[in-house]
Amino acid sequence: MNHALRSRVLMAVLGVCALGAVSAASAGDFGDRVDRRFDRHGDRIEARLARKGDRIDHRLDLRADRQAALGHGNNAVRLDRKGDRIDQRLDRRGDLADARWDRRGDRVERRWDRWHGH
Repeated sequence: MNHALRSRVLMAVLGVCALGAVSAASAGDFGDRVDRRFDRHGDRIEARLARKGDRIDHRLDLRADRQAALGHGNNAVRLDRKGDRIDQRLDRRGDLADARWDRRGDRVERRWDRWHGH
């Protein structure tokens, strides 16, 4: 084997080894990327439900203020409590959805790391 051929074979082997190292490093990052993507998805769901609850609560507070101005105190209290309950329920649903997506991301990352020896 002459020198030029030997150096080409050596460069090819080194290139394959470097490619294997890069792909192994990116494989370890894949679980992290999926975990972060799921975390962001859960955060978006939580924020959307929180905005929806705040919007409904605000609208019911305005209706309660109108009822109070008309002298219907019981209706005003009922509408105010209803808005608070809806807001709390949607906040709780958002927290649960965020936690669920966080657990999914953690589970994917753990499985990926376990299967790929990290």
